[in-house]
Amino acid sequence: MDLLSLICISIALSMDAFSVSICKGLATRKFSLRTALSCGLWFGFFQAIMPLIGYFFGVQFEHFINSIDHWIAFVLLLLLGSKMIREAFSGDYKDEKESDMKTMPLLAVATSIDALAVGVSFAFLKVNIWKSVLLIGITTFVFSFAGVRIGNIFGVKYSKIAEITGGVILVLIGTKILLEHLEIISF
Repeated sequence: MDLLSLICISIALSMDAFSVSICKGLATRKFSLRTALSCGLWFGFFQAIMPLIGYFFGVQFEHFINSIDHWIAFVLLLLLGSKMIREAFSGDYKDEKESDMKTMPLLAVATSIDALAVGVSFAFLKVNIWKSVLLIGITTFVFSFAGVRIGNIFGVKYSKIAEITGGVILVLIGTKILLEHLEIISF
């Protein structure tokens, strides 16, 4: 997988955490460096560890599904991207009033489930998993940290756009993977 695709996946995966971080920022009357760092670390860690878990799970079954790997990646990314877009329009998947930092592990896991599935798809692609999880973790940390600040300043009006953008990027990456493996296009 090329670096641009990996960067796009990293950004797309960080959109859930970014949205929740914006909500965390809204819940703080004054910007808190501690809250921003906490969000960044929790979300960044789980967004990095989940694809790693998915990757090693997927490697165990590689020999069974090598011939359909591109379809698996396409379907997973299509479903995840569609889920993100649907959730952006429904608006009922986050508890925006919850600001207790004790919920951070739960929020971090909840926002990184899609990264687990992406990790499974990485097992069937030519991906350097260590570089991938590092990039995903750092990207999510940056977006989450910034989300707290943005939420504190501007509010939630941009979280829907971020969620939709993340979903569209996942769908486009999945389509690109499928078309490349079917040799319809090459990048």
